[in-house]
Amino acid sequence: MTTANPSDRSFADRDDRRYAGTAVQKASLIFGIVFLVVGLAGFIPGLTTNYDQMAFAGHGSMALLLGVFQVSVLHNIVHLLYGVAGLAFARSRIGSRNYLIIGGIVYAVIWIYGLFFSGDHPANFVPLNSADNWLHLILAVVMILLGVFLSPRGAGVDRPATRV
Repeated sequence: MTTANPSDRSFADRDDRRYAGTAVQKASLIFGIVFLVVGLAGFIPGLTTNYDQMAFAGHGSMALLLGVFQVSVLHNIVHLLYGVAGLAFARSRIGSRNYLIIGGIVYAVIWIYGLFFSGDHPANFVPLNSADNWLHLILAVVMILLGVFLSPRGAGVDRPATRV
């Protein structure tokens, strides 16, 4: 049985072990930071207009982040949780890839949901408006593309890490 010399590892293998050491991990970290900032901004009067009309959930929340995106307490909490997940998954290449791809798929589902249930629809519990729907579509596409193209199969993403 032979053991590999740690100095023989490629840069990609060494980068994978560093926090946000690869491109896909950096993308996860950036998305995590952005989601945290957006989640916090949703709780700041001035950045969020009609702040006094913010509901916990539902289409009745009239608060608008940056005067455009309809938000609620639940909506802001979801952004904060997405942010924490992005920071946590930036620890590994596979975790980052999965965060981006699965997160993108979730945003695609939310976009489709918003197409049918946005506005004053009783099932609109998030809440969502037209601006949210467009943003969710963009997030879905960008997250999935980054997850796929920043971690191609040949880059060692799908092989288990070897311990020495």
